[in-house]
Amino acid sequence: MSIPLSVLDLVPVPPDGSATDAFRNSVELARLAEAAGYRRVWVAEHHNTPAFASMSTATLIAVLARETTSIRVGSGGVMLPNHSPLKVAEDFLTLEALYPGRIDLGLGRAPGTDQVTALALRRSADHLAADDFPEQVEMLRAYAGESDFLGGHPLGRVSAALPGVKLPPLWILGSSMYGARYAAQTGRGYSFAFHFSPDHAVPALRAYRDGFRPSAELAAPYAILGVSVICAGTAERAEELARGHDLMWLRIRRNERGPLPTAEEVAAYRFTPEEAAMAEHSRRMLVWGTPDRVRSRLLELAERLEVDELIVTTHIAAHEERMRSYALLAEAFA
Repeated sequence: MSIPLSVLDLVPVPPDGSATDAFRNSVELARLAEAAGYRRVWVAEHHNTPAFASMSTATLIAVLARETTSIRVGSGGVMLPNHSPLKVAEDFLTLEALYPGRIDLGLGRAPGTDQVTALALRRSADHLAADDFPEQVEMLRAYAGESDFLGGHPLGRVSAALPGVKLPPLWILGSSMYGARYAAQTGRGYSFAFHFSPDHAVPALRAYRDGFRPSAELAAPYAILGVSVICAGTAERAEELARGHDLMWLRIRRNERGPLPTAEEVAAYRFTPEEAAMAEHSRRMLVWGTPDRVRSRLLELAERLEVDELIVTTHIAAHEERMRSYALLAEAFA
């Protein structure tokens, strides 16, 4: 069995570096991904999170597309409730015009941040509580000239359409049944976030495939699985790096904000029995080991969950070691 690999980049800020370094590292990772045969690189959306500099998704996509030549570049994803559908339509039609045939528009409904920051983004408590994701998607398509959802409405006079340009492919991102069912009903590609919601993977992906309705854009279901991966030259080093993933998730659960833990921090940290149990749970989201072991586990996971593509995110503080993990993984699947 072979399966396409892609990259999900959260744009981690180096513990001893700056956001400028983070963006430079993302360009280097996108170039490596293209050279190594990855299918696409997607940029996540996160706000008010010092560890990650991926707050301005469309801007980063433009940079990564400019700095590469053939790999698909997109959002993994745009958290649509945080934004005006008109502005998203304008941004991604512009990107598609600049880099035709290379842009993906992944859409999610979670805030990608805490509730206070979500309120700052959405500017009203009413918008914070709204559950109108399908309507927002159709508004986005209507502004792009690809839906009559706003027909007869005053907003129907507003257009983001650019001559000769269609919206890039729409992907629905999810970590529960909601996104799976919506993607299936609308005949769109679906990307499931196994890297932070493994418990819901089986029912969500089954619901997507069983409920899929062919559309003008997609004749058959196509599912991508987001997976955290750490690949190293030896099992011992992979385990050391995986402990960094453990400590990262422990801090997230404690709502502690800061950069990814360094190898030195991890080596010095002593997990209590309670913390060790939490770390063991976080390993369910992670595939780690030597290239052969990682390849074997990923193929087993892809076959069991019946997915068509894997999109990999790697949380390692040291940029060069993070790059090596992606390179080793690509070599294992070559």
